[in-house]
Amino acid sequence: MPLLSVLMANAQTKPQVKTQAKANGSKVNRAWINDHVNDPFVKLAKREGYRARAAYKLKEIDENFKLVKPGQLVVDLGSTPGAWSQYLRRKMVSKPPAAGSTALGDLHGSIIALDILPMDPVDGVVFLLGDIRESEVLERLSAEMAGRLADVVVSDMAPNLSGIHSADAARVQHLIELAIDFARAHMKPQGTVVAKVFHGTGYNDLVKMFKQNFQVVKPVKPKASRDKSTETFLIGMGLKAPIG
Repeated sequence: MPLLSVLMANAQTKPQVKTQAKANGSKVNRAWINDHVNDPFVKLAKREGYRARAAYKLKEIDENFKLVKPGQLVVDLGSTPGAWSQYLRRKMVSKPPAAGSTALGDLHGSIIALDILPMDPVDGVVFLLGDIRESEVLERLSAEMAGRLADVVVSDMAPNLSGIHSADAARVQHLIELAIDFARAHMKPQGTVVAKVFHGTGYNDLVKMFKQNFQVVKPVKPKASRDKSTETFLIGMGLKAPIG
């Protein structure tokens, strides 16, 4: 084939490849949007006033293990957009509102939320903006607790995933280590930690870490967690005495 014909052929095929890639991307986006809009938990969250479907992940875990009670101090790590704090706020009332009532009821207990991203206020919830990896932020969180120990620590923290499995596993493990270290320093010995993790590289190490620190360890995949997602949750109940 003459050189000019080769160049013309290449020029014609490249835009087609880009167009095909863009089309495939559009199909994926449309499919995700369709799945999201038709997701029963998304619809339920909208109907019940939750900011995200994630509220039902914590709700299922709590209902199965009876973790959250009025009068407790609960710390919500990685709280934004606030769906878990909303669930905690509704659960921790001195007297549940009447059926069908839109009132929240009086908060009985304390909820302290922390995230690196801003969060719209949730009635009665103390929110701290900051990165738990920074000592100054941990000091502010500790000061807000005013010498009290948490009954429950929930963590929906997750790093920005790069797609490089070893690097992502290290980031997840670091956040879990921070959550456990926080619990060891600021939670009652009989308290509970709920933390989001991901199946894949490093998952067994996270389970081992939980078993080293807690008397009872339970992995849970709530119904509200999408089937395609690798996320799961580890529940650690009762701190073990430090070794050594």
